Amino acid sequence: MRSSNPVFSRRGFSRDTGYAGFNAPPQAGGPAANPYAGANPYAQGGNPYAQPVTDPQGRVQQDVTQAPPQYTPQTRPMTMDDVVTRTGMTLGTVIAGATVGWLFLTERLGFALGAGLVAMVLALVQSFKRKPSPALILAYAALEGLFLGALSGYINNIPKLSGAPMQAVLGTMAVFVAMLIAYKTRIVRVNARFTRFVMIAAIGFVLLSMVNLMFMVFGGGEGLGFRSGGLGILFGVVGVVLGALFLALDFKQVEDGIAYGAPREESWLAAFGLTLTLVWIYMEMLRLISILRGD
Repeated sequence: MRSSNPVFSRRGFSRDTGYAGFNAPPQAGGPAANPYAGANPYAQGGNPYAQPVTDPQGRVQQDVTQAPPQYTPQTRPMTMDDVVTRTGMTLGTVIAGATVGWLFLTERLGFALGAGLVAMVLALVQSFKRKPSPALILAYAALEGLFLGALSGYINNIPKLSGAPMQAVLGTMAVFVAMLIAYKTRIVRVNARFTRFVMIAAIGFVLLSMVNLMFMVFGGGEGLGFRSGGLGILFGVVGVVLGALFLALDFKQVEDGIAYGAPREESWLAAFGLTLTLVWIYMEMLRLISILRGD
């Protein structure tokens, strides 16, 4: 199973389709053995963390009879504490940026929009990098926070929408806790079918959003009506539900990364992926509340 989150799309965290990870044994408390170890694409030289086999003279062995390069950890494996710490740092940076945006950029939405666009570019760059860059991730979080804070402050200053951002924050927290409980109790089970469903739904949602935006830009008005009225409410609910399903995929990737000894640095990617998903949920929740209270 590959996550729909682009952060994890090229990582070998998963246990379910032969991409189990990093050619390392499970940690204590994880599964007894990796049933997919023979099909691990990282085991035959594809592992970016593997060390080549050399002879006594220091020359790299090319003999096919030699054992394939094995992963030699350069740091200790990723733990849940690492993921929680990095996620806290990333979300804390978002909150700090949002505070600045709320206080100083509410009347300068153009600047805030520029910060949001730069944040999107940084997110795409990190998503396609082979290794996490903490500086890049934190820069994304700061700029995304500026955008979210300015937008939220602007919406909060509209009399009939006063308090909507706080409601969106509480709603996002509720979705996170509910999905975490559902995942831990296995009410929601992440498998290949689940992943295909989320991927198809996400692609359809994004495409419809892009088409609606094009109609708004070139045709004016509300476009296809996906952001207002009854259809807008339905579209907002679908967006929040998709965000919740993305959280389940993120939880699965984190769980598998810990179970199969992913390097500690991968915890930055886990934090980045969770932050992207929580930002998605907040935006959709804020949009949905604005539509409900604006009608």
